[in-house]
Amino acid sequence: MALSLAISPCPNDTFVFDALVHGRVPGAPPVEVTYADVDVTNTAAERGAFDLVKVSYAALPWLLDDYHLLPCGGALGRGCGPLVLTRGDQADLTGATVAVPGDRTTAYLLFRLWSADRPPAHIEVVPFHEIMPGVAAGRYDAGLVIHEARFTYPRHGLTALVDLGEWWEGDTGLPIPLGAILARKGAVDPVEAAGWIRESVRQAWADPEASREYVLAHAQEMEPDVVDRHIALYVNEFTADLGNAGFAAVEALLGRATDAGLVPRISSPQTSSSRATAWTS
Repeated sequence: MALSLAISPCPNDTFVFDALVHGRVPGAPPVEVTYADVDVTNTAAERGAFDLVKVSYAALPWLLDDYHLLPCGGALGRGCGPLVLTRGDQADLTGATVAVPGDRTTAYLLFRLWSADRPPAHIEVVPFHEIMPGVAAGRYDAGLVIHEARFTYPRHGLTALVDLGEWWEGDTGLPIPLGAILARKGAVDPVEAAGWIRESVRQAWADPEASREYVLAHAQEMEPDVVDRHIALYVNEFTADLGNAGFAAVEALLGRATDAGLVPRISSPQTSSSRATAWTS
């Protein structure tokens, strides 16, 4: 039977999963792919809709009863955090209306942690592709953006009020956890799934041109140079293995969010030696 997989159409996901999707990973089952923004996959995962699914790390507290967190394949790194954009005449967010890409996205969770002492007046959940044009047109005072918007926001005449990745790294010293890959319990073995994904990543790095046509076909009219910068930023050593620093970042994010009353409490491993098995058992 085919394995159901849900990822975003973003270049980092299509680059990472190209070999798995196209049957080039030895021993892996056939894959049926659904492409959707992470806010959609966060909701679908709550229904157990997919065997393997890309979600926001911020959504884990609602999902780990039914899914294993895999230690590879996701998006986590440095210098890759969400941005809060304005038209340049917004010095702070007091009284502001802010457009965000989803209420359980990591970007929004980081925003809530950052703005806890000075929250905006209104939040609106807006499809990602509408955020920058909406801020530029004055429909929103500010917008929370991710991914390729880091490279393209000046084209809309916008200014970065804050880089939440820089804020997070400066405050914690840890990389920023953005997107996670989950395996549905009872549907797919997490150790096998991690092996398939790591092999897919290995092949992507070994022959980047093999995935080029597939990546560009789903890149939502992104220019090739933006695609390349996107992949270089979001596909890194943490994609192959979260490692101790990656797991520590996840624990720090969810721990702070729990302490602030923003997410339900979950049990997580407390020692580096137990992390890899505890999150996937």
